[in-house]
Amino acid sequence: MTNTFTMRSWDEKVVSGPGDGPRYAHAHATFTYSGVIEGESACDYLLYYPGEGYTGSTQTAPGFERIEGTVDGRKGSFVIRHEVAYGAEGIQGTFTVVEGSGTGELAGITGSGTIGGASETVSYTFDHRL
Repeated sequence: MTNTFTMRSWDEKVVSGPGDGPRYAHAHATFTYSGVIEGESACDYLLYYPGEGYTGSTQTAPGFERIEGTVDGRKGSFVIRHEVAYGAEGIQGTFTVVEGSGTGELAGITGSGTIGGASETVSYTFDHRL
């Protein structure tokens, strides 16, 4: 089975800092999931941009995402916490289910996973227990 999610929207706003210097931004995104997770989500990230002259290749961003749909055919919602690295080559990251965030048939869900890709559709893994 192929596990992917696709970006439906991305709304990013600089919170503080100049366009050519160190700054941080807030991004609100929505995604559609297929695979072990079937559903839709809303996600918020805090992004850091180092500005001109930075020689590194990636940055990391924390985020929270609420997914509503099914996991292994069980319906409900849950929240995951992301730690995502991003750069010119795309994104890579890990996520963990926030304890106690599961609702409906997903109450009590635990687990973690990975994400990675360089397009609007990204692959994921999800090891979980219900």
